[in-house]
Amino acid sequence: VQLVESGGGSVQAGGSLTLTCRASEYDLEDGAIGWFRQAPGEERVGVACMSGADTRIFDRRFEDSAKDRASVSADFVKGVASFVLNDLEFTDTDVYYCAIEDRRIGYCDLDRTFYDLWGQGTQVTVSP
Repeated sequence: VQLVESGGGSVQAGGSLTLTCRASEYDLEDGAIGWFRQAPGEERVGVACMSGADTRIFDRRFEDSAKDRASVSADFVKGVASFVLNDLEFTDTDVYYCAIEDRRIGYCDLDRTFYDLWGQGTQVTVSP
């Protein structure tokens, strides 16, 4: 199983970013998909998560600073999860990771220890 992230890069403040996470040879249904950020020397922090199957969303959670600006979704047929963050601020600059929970509990969590598999991370840099 491999998670491949894409969509990072440099973005202007006030703009939006879309990150995608593609799971190869893995069914995303029923498991949690988490999105995290990490600054150098600091712990990985949960930003958003979701769980679902088919067209149903079982659970969706957001960290306080992102809840009015972020959205998460997944195309379970294609095995691709997406994270969108709007109204970007300089403080959004970080390395962003996607992660999946393999036990298929049904809900998601913003605690990094909840997740089993991680993407490689992608740098997001917000410029003035």
